[in-house]
Amino acid sequence: MKSWCLTASEALTQIRSGNLTVETYAMSLLDRIRQRNDAVQAWVYLDAGSVIKQARELDKVPLDKRGPLHGVPIAIKDVIYTNGKTTTTEFAAIHIGTKTRNPHNPARTPGGSSSGSGAAVADFQVPLALGTQTGGSTIRPASFNGIFGFKPTWNAISREGQKVYAVILDTLGLYARCVDDLILLADVFDLEDDDDDDDGNTFHGIQGARFAICKTSVWDHAGKGTQSAMDRAATLLKAHGADVELLDLGAEFANMDEWFRVVLHSEGRTAFLSEYRVGKDQIHDVLVSQVKNVDQFSRKTQLAASDGIAALRPRMDEIAGRYTAIITPSVPDEAPVGLTSTGSHVLCSMWTALHNPVLNIPGFQGANGMPIGLSLVAPRYRDRHLLKVGKAVGEIFEAEGGWKRQPC
Repeated sequence: MKSWCLTASEALTQIRSGNLTVETYAMSLLDRIRQRNDAVQAWVYLDAGSVIKQARELDKVPLDKRGPLHGVPIAIKDVIYTNGKTTTTEFAAIHIGTKTRNPHNPARTPGGSSSGSGAAVADFQVPLALGTQTGGSTIRPASFNGIFGFKPTWNAISREGQKVYAVILDTLGLYARCVDDLILLADVFDLEDDDDDDDGNTFHGIQGARFAICKTSVWDHAGKGTQSAMDRAATLLKAHGADVELLDLGAEFANMDEWFRVVLHSEGRTAFLSEYRVGKDQIHDVLVSQVKNVDQFSRKTQLAASDGIAALRPRMDEIAGRYTAIITPSVPDEAPVGLTSTGSHVLCSMWTALHNPVLNIPGFQGANGMPIGLSLVAPRYRDRHLLKVGKAVGEIFEAEGGWKRQPC
């Protein structure tokens, strides 16, 4: 197997055993990037010389001085203050696409705003990547690119060094091609659940687990590909011994889509004020309209939306706590044709606003053979539980869902 094919977990095992040097691994990934960069264009900045220099230094580090991800490259979204960047839309705040193309079909978008991070992981250019999510910027690219994407519980991971859009929505996101690799990142970020031994919902496997199929109030945005994936998911889980039922959230959650829009645009008024003042002609009209409050949202309207969402967070925790996980759409359908738009976040934004952890599981496909994922949702601060469930569900969806990642 070529080194660039390895997952982060596999690469770590080989590096720790001495069968693979960090330099050899880095060179293999850089070769992959050179071969595929014209087709995918996931990177906005990458210093290959610096990568090799750092890899050689890492190979000199004694075994007992090495960290948990020693030698494993991580792609960083270009809205986080560091070097070695993957592409993103402007300030991770608009839906106009980047130069990046979907690695499974360059005529289609990889999604956004974490465009390059999702595409780079899917195309075996890097095993792990960081994205961000304010609406659906981690989950949507994960679905469109056929990889695992994890949006942890809001504020479970520090956003230090991340450009702020909406403080009560922004969340760091994680990308990998398997759940074991997401767990590696969860370890580094010290994600921990409360002890769940006594809550009656400890996960022991798919057999006997209880899942809810939740279409939400914006189900009319779901296309045939996503509708089919939801049906197929229920069938597969039932076949493996799970209890699956429909969950109708009803009128109680019917305002979530509009409340999210109010909060997003209201927070954008302050987030982009400085950029507007020093260069309003250089930022997109969407951001200008938020700073200028063209929707004329009053502070009373903003408070009503913010407080309305806040009141529903413990309510959703109570509902989600009845199940092993909730299954809900990640995207309307497979990745749209063209790079003009990164697609819609309409099916993701509710869960972002509610602060629930969300995990995109790949395995399904649309009418054109492009990947479609589904989201697993759990109560807040049940991140580890969700990853454990997601690993088991992912094995089923990837084996029997109908979409297969091309072998490397």
